[in-house]
Amino acid sequence: MTDSVERRFTQEFPRYYDLHVPEGDGPFPLVMAMHGYGGDKTSMMKLARRISDSRYAIAALQAPHQHVVYPEKRDEALRFAFGWATNYRFDESLALHRDAVDVIFRDAAQDPRIESDRAFFVAFSQAVAFNFRVAMTDPGRVRGMVGICGGVPGDLSSNEDYVRGDFDVLMIGGEQDEFYAPERMRSNCSALEPLVRSVELRMFDCGHVVPRDVHPVIDTWMAKR
Repeated sequence: MTDSVERRFTQEFPRYYDLHVPEGDGPFPLVMAMHGYGGDKTSMMKLARRISDSRYAIAALQAPHQHVVYPEKRDEALRFAFGWATNYRFDESLALHRDAVDVIFRDAAQDPRIESDRAFFVAFSQAVAFNFRVAMTDPGRVRGMVGICGGVPGDLSSNEDYVRGDFDVLMIGGEQDEFYAPERMRSNCSALEPLVRSVELRMFDCGHVVPRDVHPVIDTWMAKR
């Protein structure tokens, strides 16, 4: 009996993002907003608009991998959510993310109200490291990076494709975060320092969630850039 052979083919796969552009002529700086594992574009757009929906054009991208979230109570309906990666062929998940970012930049460049040459990248949890992979290979696109309860690429110190970027980073952490504990957040920030212009870490009294009072902190930080 001969061994089976894996073969590969590609199909067109639709992706979705929500776009908010403030009233007025602009141009408005672009914010690329990415939800965490189990989120969606709608929830991330709400978060980003709480930062400021009058000064920024916001593109909230939805992750490609849909999954079922089973209810905790028997009478609740199934919920569907999205994630950024699968363990199988992880490099293909990274390529999907990079291509989606490219498409949004191209779309934004067609709108004169959007300042689309560079963007703020704002992400929660799983998407944070994905955005850093984009930023470290194409830093000229980045105005600033905001990572909420998220990490850095595991190959940060070994990937020869990563280059230093002339942009600032704001990392937001939770004192009770079971996935990204304070010490881990501090270690990640130290690892980032040689590769960016500056790194600031702000800790909040919360777990693995977006802190309730973080929005004005991010708004003030972004307004300076």
